[in-house]
Amino acid sequence: MTATLTAPAPLRLGRIEVPVPVVLAPMAGITNTAFRRLCREYGEGLYVSEMITSRALVERNATTMRLIRHHESETPRSIQLYGVDPATMAEAARILVAEDRADHIDMNFGCPVPKVTRKGGGAALPWKLDLFRDIVASVVRAAGDVPVTVKMRKGIDDEHLTYLEAARAAEDAGAAAIALHARTAAQFYAGSADWGAISTLKETVTSIPVLGNGDIWSAEDAVRMMTETGCDGVVVGRGCLGRPWLFGDLARAFGGRGVTVDATLGFVARAFRRHAELLVEFFEDEGRGCRDIRKHVAWYFKGYPVGGDIRAALATASSLAEIDELLATLAHDAPYPGSAAEGQRGRAGTPKRPVLPEGWYASREIGAAASRELAEAELDHSGG
Repeated sequence: MTATLTAPAPLRLGRIEVPVPVVLAPMAGITNTAFRRLCREYGEGLYVSEMITSRALVERNATTMRLIRHHESETPRSIQLYGVDPATMAEAARILVAEDRADHIDMNFGCPVPKVTRKGGGAALPWKLDLFRDIVASVVRAAGDVPVTVKMRKGIDDEHLTYLEAARAAEDAGAAAIALHARTAAQFYAGSADWGAISTLKETVTSIPVLGNGDIWSAEDAVRMMTETGCDGVVVGRGCLGRPWLFGDLARAFGGRGVTVDATLGFVARAFRRHAELLVEFFEDEGRGCRDIRKHVAWYFKGYPVGGDIRAALATASSLAEIDELLATLAHDAPYPGSAAEGQRGRAGTPKRPVLPEGWYASREIGAAASRELAEAELDHSGG
């Protein structure tokens, strides 16, 4: 039985009201419009695009322009921007607003990937507090009535925490909400999220919503996070991989509209097929859509009696007809396997020593050398 939280308030982000305080976290290569539409079919929430690079958007990179497209059924439309330059980020926000491409803009200051942090981007950037403040303020001004939110980590490592100062700066600059992934960049996705940090942030930031992210694998986890930390909503990432119907559980847990499912193997097979179909529509290419669904095979069928030969075949299928033939061979009446299908999914790995520009810790301000590093921070990320 799904745990419930008594009468939680809707999530209010500026002029937007989301009936339930649930947000799909941006995930590169995952949260395209196909996956967002699928998740939305199961429950209410705010569904955010995968990360969009501001420079690529300003340059109208073809891949990026595809990534910012929303299906007509998607509302509100939410896009996450990544960037390191206030002017470029502001121009990207202006494009989204002027061309009516988004109802909500999120900003990524939490990416821990070395190719991002080594140039001073992602989770490394809030260490340069003045730059961080300038970026948030510039985007808020450019966005006008479109609410702007910030997603961040606790900091670079335990000796270089940035989240409280950065959150106060974002609040002062006009951000509509702060989301905290309660890990440092050094943790990457390893270990346990520090929900105590979410509590501390909630005590520190009082005029706008605080959202918690990290280790939400079930609706029960989401209810427990809100109860223990007092946060205003939850951001769900890896927990929904291969389980888009989690958003139905979450919506019901928070008193909203959500689909109740009996997750037999037959149900999961149909959800997998629907995902593949939506990917084909998104890419406008059956072969490409069927290639993209391959990464999801292990997540969907975790814990279910699906043999390695079928899994391998699904991971090489090149058409919807081939996928249909393979899915038809499964024992569709096999029941939900319980704990074998639950718990952590997606990447975890081990803690990693953060890779940063030389001398990054020497000052909280941007110097000439750091400015040169930042000028290159987006060049490898055109296309989202």
